[in-house]
Amino acid sequence: MKALLRKYKSVIRFIITFLVVYGVLSMGYNLYLNMSDGSKYYPDYLTNLVAEQTNSLLKAIGYDSQVIPHPDQPSLKVIVNGKYVARVIEGCNSASVIILFLSFIAAFAGKFKTTLFYCFAGSIIIYAFNLIRMVILTIGLYHYPWRQEILHSVIFPVIIYGTVFLLWMFWVNRFSNNKK
Repeated sequence: MKALLRKYKSVIRFIITFLVVYGVLSMGYNLYLNMSDGSKYYPDYLTNLVAEQTNSLLKAIGYDSQVIPHPDQPSLKVIVNGKYVARVIEGCNSASVIILFLSFIAAFAGKFKTTLFYCFAGSIIIYAFNLIRMVILTIGLYHYPWRQEILHSVIFPVIIYGTVFLLWMFWVNRFSNNKK
C-alpha cells in the first residue's frame, strides 16, 4: 500500500488539490449567490453584467436589442428587434467554468506569480470567450431558431470547454511544475 501511495503521490496530490480548490470556490460562489438580493442587479450581479455586456455587444454590431428581467424566472430576457430570443440564467455567466479552470490550474501549480497571473489571464479569456459565445448564440437563435438544440447544447459548449481545454494544455506543457 505504501509503495502504491508513493508511486501515485503526484496523482493523489493533484486529485486532492483539485477537489479542495473546487469545493472551496464552489462553496464561495454558492454563498455569493445566496447573499445576492437581486433587487439592484437581477438575478445576481455577475449574470446581470454578462447580460448587459452581451446587449452592448449586440448593439455595437448593429442589432436593436434590449435586456429585461424575466417576469417568471430568475433570468433576463434578451430581445432582438422586438423578438424574445434568449434568456440569460445564472449558468450563462461563466463562473462555474472559471471555477473549474482555476481548480485545475491550482492542482497543476507552477511558480506562485506565474500561476496567479495565468489564473487571472485565463479567467479573463474564458469570460471574454463566453461573451462572444453569448452574442453569437443570440444572433444564431434570432436567425435560426430551429437550430436551438444544436447551437445551445453542442456547438457553444464545445467553444467554451474547448477554450478551457486549450488553456489547460498550454499551462501543463509550458508552466506547470508537474510537466515531464
